[in-house]
Amino acid sequence: MVATLLRLRFRVLGNQLARSPWQLVGFIFGAAYGLGLLAGIVVGLVLLGFGDLRLASNVIVGVGSVVTLGWALVPLVAFGVDTTLDPARLVVFPMSLSRMMVALTLAGVCGIPGIITSAAAIATIATWAHWPAAIVAWIVSTPLAVLTAVVASRAVASLASGLGSGRRFREVSGIVIFIPLILAGPIIAGVATGFAVNADTLASTVPVLGWTPLGAAWAVPADAAAGDLPAAAAKLLIALVTLAVLWLLWRASLGRSLVRPPQTSAAPVRAGSVGWFGRVPTGAAGAIFARALTYWTRDPRYLRQLIGAPLVPVLLWFYARGGDPLTALTFSGPIIAMVIGIVVYADISYDGTAFGTELITGASGRADRVGRSLAAAAVALPLVVLAVIVPFALGGDWQQFPGILGMSVGILLTCYGVCAVTSAQLVVPVAASGDNPFKRVPGTTFLQGMAFFGIWLVALVLSAPVVIVGLIGYFTGDATLSWVACAIGIVLGAAVLTGGILVGGRALDRTAPVLLSRLKAMKNA
Repeated sequence: MVATLLRLRFRVLGNQLARSPWQLVGFIFGAAYGLGLLAGIVVGLVLLGFGDLRLASNVIVGVGSVVTLGWALVPLVAFGVDTTLDPARLVVFPMSLSRMMVALTLAGVCGIPGIITSAAAIATIATWAHWPAAIVAWIVSTPLAVLTAVVASRAVASLASGLGSGRRFREVSGIVIFIPLILAGPIIAGVATGFAVNADTLASTVPVLGWTPLGAAWAVPADAAAGDLPAAAAKLLIALVTLAVLWLLWRASLGRSLVRPPQTSAAPVRAGSVGWFGRVPTGAAGAIFARALTYWTRDPRYLRQLIGAPLVPVLLWFYARGGDPLTALTFSGPIIAMVIGIVVYADISYDGTAFGTELITGASGRADRVGRSLAAAAVALPLVVLAVIVPFALGGDWQQFPGILGMSVGILLTCYGVCAVTSAQLVVPVAASGDNPFKRVPGTTFLQGMAFFGIWLVALVLSAPVVIVGLIGYFTGDATLSWVACAIGIVLGAAVLTGGILVGGRALDRTAPVLLSRLKAMKNA
């Protein structure tokens, strides 16, 4: 049964890739990237073996501990990343709980992250081969290290799913954890500065990880190589106990979730309440505007797009704190406009098959483009304007305010104009409503990144006139150029948005049935 489930996993993945040639291309590029990364790791491990034993021990134990921690934390950010062997789907199979856990563990090892982790762990033999005493310890501890990482991931996912019995917990937790990911650079730099991290500090701190569940399995060969067999045995025991505890925790939470699956409930709605639909003008464009605005204010997949906006000034201030942070903060508005304005490049994808409801109403493509653009602007424009106002309010010099405002508004409207065309042509795999907003389909991450970069580049080129004039006016202190940039930004942005709505509307009238068929194919993948 375990072998059957593993074959089923790869068959489903193969069907997904065969259905979409571009997804297959993305998968190949992703696999090539993983192989390149693995090749670099192997070369590093080979060279590490010719160095000092203490250095080799610190590097392998330190990196191994981080890898194990990463495996444990990923489920908190990406619930259900691999749902091919979802336990809720496997409950109908005639198999015991233990056999199901074995199948899930092997599936985790056989995924791309699992393969890379396993291969890198096996490659550590290139380092430990220089110390014969470490080879025997490596044979025992390496499978423990890999299994601990995979089982920790499964256990944390199962426990978190049980604690958050509804979708709201998964959505909110995923979004909240996304914040420190954006601020990872400042956080790491701040910790390094606060603790005065240097080579000597790391050399004295990393060995402590070998006595923790994170690094115990990775540290066994190092102690054996050093001739400290009691320490190696003690750490091997810690690794065994860690794996056993994780397995028992996973078994208990998984068994409980299969017997009593999480229940979801809808929030009560007051009778007669229609939300934004009762506050906007009637008609096709008004209805689409109300629906899209509801998404932007209530759907975590949309709210995630807005997290980066208030964090942009934080990042700018941090990286410019040694120079002139106020000047850096002045450009928060244009940067936020570029970040938020481009995220709707495939807006229909978030509708899913519900897009069919709009089609049967007979709404025109132009009405769709108008409604979606107005909804996105209603949320983003206040954020952009606020980001422009605050730095000038702090500095007190409003002479260059019109130019920065024109740049910001021009970039935002230009991005919406470009996206009004692209979203009538593109649909991409995205997390479904109720799924974690970080969910990804294998083979799509690379392609989505390339599409995003290409559309961003087109928007930047179209907004180049206002950007060039605005920058010249700002750095020369020319107030006249600042007002010229303001006028160019508003006129250019409005023109590109209008053109995008007209072109995109006509395109959507032709492509809407095709887009719906693609969305249905993605849902059934």
